[in-house]
Amino acid sequence: MNKSIDQNQKILNRWTLMTGLLLGAAAVLLLRLGNPPNMGICAACFIRDASGGLCLFSSPGALQYLRPEVPGFLLGSFVAAFAFREFKARGGTSPALRFILGAFVMIGALVFLGCPIRLIERLSGGDYVSGLAGLGGMVCGAGGASLMLRRGFSFGAVRNQSRLAGFVAPALGLGLVAFTLYLALGNTGDPNGLLETKRGAPMLAAFGIAFVVGAFAQRSRFCTVGGFRDAFLGSGFRLLSGYVVFFSVMITGNLLVDLLWPGAVRQFEMGASPAAHSVHLWNFLGMFLVGLASILLGGCPFRQLVAAGQGSSDGTMAVLGMMFGAAFCHNFGLAAAPAAEGLAGGPAAAGMAAVVLGIVVCVITGFSSRSNG
Repeated sequence: MNKSIDQNQKILNRWTLMTGLLLGAAAVLLLRLGNPPNMGICAACFIRDASGGLCLFSSPGALQYLRPEVPGFLLGSFVAAFAFREFKARGGTSPALRFILGAFVMIGALVFLGCPIRLIERLSGGDYVSGLAGLGGMVCGAGGASLMLRRGFSFGAVRNQSRLAGFVAPALGLGLVAFTLYLALGNTGDPNGLLETKRGAPMLAAFGIAFVVGAFAQRSRFCTVGGFRDAFLGSGFRLLSGYVVFFSVMITGNLLVDLLWPGAVRQFEMGASPAAHSVHLWNFLGMFLVGLASILLGGCPFRQLVAAGQGSSDGTMAVLGMMFGAAFCHNFGLAAAPAAEGLAGGPAAAGMAAVVLGIVVCVITGFSSRSNG
């Protein structure tokens, strides 16, 4: 039995390292193919753009784009889980709380202007100041949530559900693909510009890359924040090693692309990066909220997409919460403004208040939600 467990752990370790390598290479490639600077892959940003693409909020067009990466992650995870007989309709634990925490994850990410993946892209692109502020916040948030786990935090036992429930997120992915095809091939002419490829890499390439990444992430259970949780709880460094590999591949890839396949914008440039702000207290606190809420949910925004694709209704509720959070942020001015023309940027008072509220809600949830079943 122990030999079998050790063998399974070795296989999982290999999948994790391969996922970190693939994620880094994919992010570098998507940047070079046209995704916005330091946004080769950003689960939170992609969900926000897709939310805008579904017209859940009105904003300058750059934030309203039916990102092909979102259905790519969902369907890649779904196919991998189905192929390896791991697709299971499970969940049902505190769906309302998961929805709310998903919304707060998005609020924290949009105050920082990125998720834990984009945080590493900032660091690997030369922006060490805002990147390190965000990393410090995320690690502290993960540490606080790990303390709550030690004290017995739980949303309750995960249960098997109707098989139909597991298909909700994959169906959402297929729906996004169908809507994209309708706009691209129908008679509408895409009047709102929701498919303008200038906002990202070519759609087919972006979908294919995300599909493969989603499949690998399903096999490895990759999570950007979970590695810090495991380290704090003494559960090993498997996930953290994948995160380190992701960073190493990204910084190496950015340097090589600038040297061998340069584009209009350098992918590594020391100093502040585009779509970032220099109000570092809120870089820290925004990612503190992301780390705190993500650990309580069981994974980062990217992990929630992958879990939803493999049948988790808990992951699906978190993703829907993030879509709502994105719409709420942009409808009511909570998202931070990037630095521009000598201005520091950063969140307005409403965004600051929302982050503080989110931290308070997470702390109350973390110390009051305990279950024996």
